Amino acid sequence: RLLEAAQVPKEHTEDFKSVKKFNVFNTNNLWISLPAIQRVVTENTLEMEIIVNPMQLNGGLNVYQLETAVGAAMKCFDNASGINVPRSRFLPVKKTSDLLLVMSNLYSLDHGSLVMSPKRMFPSTPLVKLGDNHFKKVSVFPLQVWIHS
Repeated sequence: RLLEAAQVPKEHTEDFKSVKKFNVFNTNNLWISLPAIQRVVTENTLEMEIIVNPMQLNGGLNVYQLETAVGAAMKCFDNASGINVPRSRFLPVKKTSDLLLVMSNLYSLDHGSLVMSPKRMFPSTPLVKLGDNHFKKVSVFPLQVWIHS
């Protein structure tokens, strides 16, 4: 079963983020046969659970975002399978910390792919945590990096 972070109970969130406990991640890349989609829609067997995601808007208003996780629909298709993609082929950018790594000289573009610099002494991606207090929004990210440099 594929899980989204919003589906994990709060008391297990840190466990869910642990790469030691969960070393396989959903990259949200799906290849689905169109006739298979037509079949599950026609047969009304596409059962998607609603994920209730509590959020706070900029003005402090607490709201609930209702969403479905398309990866969880795998259970509705016969012979569905996952592909284990090596970490070197997957470079997620979900936070400004990730964006900083991609924008840095740590990577270069080689025929459309980001490649880690051969000058790096270690083959792993460094852990960067800029923090949400000043760097949460991408709109202020370049300004904050320039001010704090």
